[in-house]
Amino acid sequence: MGGFSAEHLNKFKKLYPEKFVEPEKAFKEIHRGDRIFIGTGCGEPVYLVEKLIEFVQKFPKAFFDAEVLHIWTLGVAPYTDQKFKRNFRHNAFFIGSNTRDAVNKGLADYTPIFLSQVPYLFRNRIIPIDVALIQLSMPDEHGYMSYGISVDVVKSAAESADLVIAQVNKHMPRVHGDSFIHIEDVDYIIHHDEKLLTYESSPSDEVCKRIGKYVSKLVENGSTIQVGYGSLPDAILKSLEEKKDLGVHTELMSDGIVDLMEKGVITNEKKSIHRGKTVASFCMGSEKTYRFIDDNPEIEFHPIEYTNNPFIIAQNEKMTAINSALEIDLTGQATAESIGRYMYSGIGGQADFMRGARLSKGGKSILV
Repeated sequence: MGGFSAEHLNKFKKLYPEKFVEPEKAFKEIHRGDRIFIGTGCGEPVYLVEKLIEFVQKFPKAFFDAEVLHIWTLGVAPYTDQKFKRNFRHNAFFIGSNTRDAVNKGLADYTPIFLSQVPYLFRNRIIPIDVALIQLSMPDEHGYMSYGISVDVVKSAAESADLVIAQVNKHMPRVHGDSFIHIEDVDYIIHHDEKLLTYESSPSDEVCKRIGKYVSKLVENGSTIQVGYGSLPDAILKSLEEKKDLGVHTELMSDGIVDLMEKGVITNEKKSIHRGKTVASFCMGSEKTYRFIDDNPEIEFHPIEYTNNPFIIAQNEKMTAINSALEIDLTGQATAESIGRYMYSGIGGQADFMRGARLSKGGKSILV
C-alpha cells in the first residue's frame, strides 16, 4: 500500500545490507530471560511469531524464561502453549480471546493498567523491553516506515527496545500522523508480504439495535465521539447515520467509523483540535478499511499516551465517550474487565475516555 514498491526496499538493502537477514539470524540475538514485545491486535507480525516458534522448536535450549509482552492478540499465540512453558511466559496488558483461557488457568499473566500508562513503563525502564517484534509498511524514499494500523504502544516499545526486529509488509497501510520510524532505528528487517489480520464482529441482534437507537438520542450534532469495538458499538455507530458533522477522537478505528465517514456523517469540521482529522491510535477492521486509511490525509494515528490522555480528550468540546460494561451491580458499580472472578478483557482506555469526556465542555460519558 501507499504506492511504495520494492524499488525503495532494494535501495535500502544496498545501503544497509547488515539489517536484512533471515529470521533465524535475528532470533539468535534473543537471550535467556529477555522481555519480548509483540505488536498489537491486527498489526501483529504473524510471520515473525511463527518463525520464532519454529526457531524454539529447532533450538529448544536457545533461550529460557523469556517474557512475552502483548496488549492483546487476534492472531497466533503459540507461546502460551504448555509445551513452551520453559521458553516463554506470556504477560498481557489486555486479554484477548486467544489468551483468555491461559490467563485464567494461571498459565499466563495479566497486568492491569490504563493503556495510556504502558508507554511510561517502557520509556522509564520500569518494564524494560529487550526485543520488539513489530510489523511495518514498506519504506518511502526517505527511509521512513509507518507503524500502519498499530501505533498505540508499539511506537514506544520500538523506541525503548534494545533490539528491534521488523517484518516489512506491502499490505501494511501507510498511515499519517505520529506514526513513523526510520530504517536506521530498526536493527533487523525481514521482508515478508502477507494479508493483515482482520476483525469482524458478530452481527448485531435486536437488543443491540435498540440500545443503539437509545444512544443516538443522546449524541448531539457536532459532537466528537469515541466508540469501542464489537457488535454493540457497531450497532451504535450505525444508529448515528442521521447525525451531522460528527468528529472522531478515539482509541480504535473500526469499519463503522469508516462507513460514517464515507456517508458524510463524520466530517470532523466541528472539532476543537485536529479539525478535519479522524484521530485514532490503532485499527481493527476489514481489508476495505485498511485500504481506506492508507495514505489518507483525513486520518491521523497517534501513540496511545496522546489519544488516551484525558486532558487531550477534554480539549474536544462536546466530547462523547461511548463504552460498554459487562456487569453493573445494584449500587451502580460497573465492570468491563471481568465476569465474577473470570478475567475477560482489561482496563484498556475506557476510564481515560470517560474522564476526558466529563472534563470536556458539553461532554458526555455514556455507558451501555
